[in-house]
Amino acid sequence: MSRKGVGLAAFDRSRITSAQYASHGSSLRSTDASAFETQLSVFRSLLQQFAQTHAKDIRSNPTFRAQFARMCAAIGVDPLTSSNTTSSGSDKGGGQSIWAQLLGRTVNDFYFELAVRVVEVCGETRGENGGLIEVRKVRESLMGKSMEGAPEITEDDILRAVGTLKPLGSAYSVIKVGSKPYIRSVPKELNTDQSAVLEAVQVLGYISVSMLMDNLKWARARAQTALEDLVGEGMLWVDAQADECEYWSPGFMLESQRQEAAAG
Repeated sequence: MSRKGVGLAAFDRSRITSAQYASHGSSLRSTDASAFETQLSVFRSLLQQFAQTHAKDIRSNPTFRAQFARMCAAIGVDPLTSSNTTSSGSDKGGGQSIWAQLLGRTVNDFYFELAVRVVEVCGETRGENGGLIEVRKVRESLMGKSMEGAPEITEDDILRAVGTLKPLGSAYSVIKVGSKPYIRSVPKELNTDQSAVLEAVQVLGYISVSMLMDNLKWARARAQTALEDLVGEGMLWVDAQADECEYWSPGFMLESQRQEAAAG
């Protein structure tokens, strides 16, 4: 009984088969990449048609604007920073963002102008909050200063506006304290303990060393260090009139004072 596939000829056939598989795999990858490029091109064309058809709604309706942005993000396109570049790297849009290319400068400028206004609010309130302000309060401040007939500003708009500052190497960023988004306008990063303290302050407006020790089971030195660091950054104010020092949120104290003045 003869034995097949033994010797050098079998190894040669194995090498040929491996090369064929490799060639076939390369061909499939090339085909898939080509199909993807075609699909992306078709989507971009449809996106452009959609944007041109609904340009007025995108400019004036904040909900529609947010939904359009999420639709772009679903395929990995950031409409505020992405340019219409080809696979070869050439830029057909002159460096403009997709907002500007599809809708003209109106919407694009809306976000950059909003970013300037957000920076102004952060600067005006930094003495009160140490450079950490809740997005909700920024929106309230902006809407309070808006002229009648001005487009509505949403928290989503503010978050996107802050995002436009990143390419500039800005210190402005969005962080979460508990479940609420805050804008940080100072370059300092909050550590875990500092974030925990700020989250706890949201409950009553203030915190103390003993409260941290009782509720978070921290050692006194750990609690004292976290509080003093935040006081040093201007993010907490100290009330030494009580039996134990209380560390207050500046925004909470100022808001309480305004309410008392209004009631009086």
